[in-house]
Amino acid sequence: MTLAGNVVARSAIYARHRLAVLALFTGLISIASLFTGPNAQAALPTPVSASTARSYLAALSVETENRTGYDRDLFPHWSSQGDSCDTRDIVLQRDGSNIEVGSGCAVTGSWYSVYDGATWYDAGDVDIDHLVPLAEAWDSGAGSWSTSAREGFANDLSQPQLIAVTDNVNQEKGDQDPAEWMPPSSGFHCVYARAWVQVKYNYDLSVDSAEKSALTSILNGC
Repeated sequence: MTLAGNVVARSAIYARHRLAVLALFTGLISIASLFTGPNAQAALPTPVSASTARSYLAALSVETENRTGYDRDLFPHWSSQGDSCDTRDIVLQRDGSNIEVGSGCAVTGSWYSVYDGATWYDAGDVDIDHLVPLAEAWDSGAGSWSTSAREGFANDLSQPQLIAVTDNVNQEKGDQDPAEWMPPSSGFHCVYARAWVQVKYNYDLSVDSAEKSALTSILNGC
């Protein structure tokens, strides 16, 4: 082959390589957009599997709930996490998309609520839900804990316990357990039940009979 022919051949090969790299790069961008767009899922720590949750649930004691003496202030919450940020601020940063943090840890961005499928662009429209409510924890054994232990529970970022969701949906939930309330989005029920059981198991909290029955039904369908 002539010198000119070699140059043409090499140029064609380089062109194909450039197209392949470009296609790969474009594909990566498309995949990344699934996780960074306005409908990105909240970054709740991944709960245990359904099979593990079923084994945890079987190990939980079944007790009658007792709310005597409960006060939300007995669970110090939204504790400082440093750099002017509290626990709420950290969850907003973790669960949001296109997050910016301003002076005093003012958090802006967007939040997709897995409870109801709504997206919000104002942090004021978002609540940080204690997946296992503080009152429910009290009913289930936390009434005997120290204040520092209750503070740890109310600010636990390592368990699947805190999640940014639509404020009025969280307010509708209130202190109800899965026998009384589940997120409007049925596609999140399995994750919710797995997370609920994991938190109760790791904190050695009890369940009541109706709660256990509801959780058993959900987990058996996962």
